[in-house]
Amino acid sequence: MFKLTGKLQHYAWGGKKFIPQLLGIENNLSQPHAEYWMGAHANGPALVALNDEHKIQLDIFIRENAEKLLGKKVADRFGGLPFLFKVLDVKDMLSIQVHPAKAEAEKGFDRENLAGIPPDAPHRNYKDRNHKPEIMVALSEFWLLHGFKEKALITQTLKGTEGLAILLPVFEREGYYGLYKQVMELPQPAVDNLLQPALLKSEAIYRAGQLSKSSPFYWAWKAIETGNNHIQNLDRGIFSIFLFNIVHLQPGQAIFQGAGVPHAYLEGQNIELMANSDNVLRGGLTLKHVDVAELLKHTLFESVTPRILTGEKKGTETRYPCPVPDFELSKVEINKTFSYNHTAYSIEILLLTEGEADIDATTETIHLKKGESVLAGAGETYSLHTRSNAVLYKAGVPES
Repeated sequence: MFKLTGKLQHYAWGGKKFIPQLLGIENNLSQPHAEYWMGAHANGPALVALNDEHKIQLDIFIRENAEKLLGKKVADRFGGLPFLFKVLDVKDMLSIQVHPAKAEAEKGFDRENLAGIPPDAPHRNYKDRNHKPEIMVALSEFWLLHGFKEKALITQTLKGTEGLAILLPVFEREGYYGLYKQVMELPQPAVDNLLQPALLKSEAIYRAGQLSKSSPFYWAWKAIETGNNHIQNLDRGIFSIFLFNIVHLQPGQAIFQGAGVPHAYLEGQNIELMANSDNVLRGGLTLKHVDVAELLKHTLFESVTPRILTGEKKGTETRYPCPVPDFELSKVEINKTFSYNHTAYSIEILLLTEGEADIDATTETIHLKKGESVLAGAGETYSLHTRSNAVLYKAGVPES
């Protein structure tokens, strides 16, 4: 059992208060604190405290002790830490994204390598050979886009939104694929001509603060304000705001996002656990590269009914099952009466988000304060207890 220090990511879309307050650090420069990474990712490996004076990068530590930390089965299957554990503070909307399935990621990565595209090229789609499923648990009210709405709702949206009714015959004739292909391939003047009438009509009530966040017009205007700040050269990702489900999660609720499901985080704070990959195909609300042809190959063109997870509670632990072998996530809530006893199947990372707690491990007791995290190796038996109340999130690998 080792204390862990994660890596801060200061992306422009991040908030300035939540993560510093969680970690108990100052933000004197008023920087955005978008993400806090607890993992072995090459762009931000966490630091493992071997003792009071010596820290080592988690990726190096695992490479030197793979079987001991991961367990033989996980080490043989993945070769390294298969997940990345994060805290996110989403102040401004993130780009619309689709993640490829693993087999497609392998083919895409090899294809771009053969084409000689540099790994850091801005137009490169595949940064590695892995898939990127992810689960998030809301720490606050959280808003996101998740999958296409059912057919009747899209029909209703197109009919009832000024400027978009012209797209209805395309949807009726060619379905989800034809509609999405149409809006993603429109020339920029046509994008503006279709979107501007409805947006201009809704501007006054948005400015007056009278639009609900459940309305696509709210997020369309937020995209304009946080993007180009005017209503010309509109981001075609705004179409997706009208076509996708707008999902509102309460604290403790979760959602899993698998390969092909288009999605975008809109606002709020969450815990996120994902496969260790950078493969993202973008669909707008971004200045980054958008490869429409590749996006269309990997998007799930069918209606999605958002499956909001409340977790499976057993004793002090609430598990959020995921249909992938790379990771599992759970929430542990303890108090002075109820502790938590556990033996790690493979490597685990625990983050304390509320209160304080003591971890009794094989050779030592570690005291954890809010925002601190620890690493447990495969086979480590430990117990968590507190004198008041404490909440921890635990990332691990499911037993197979």
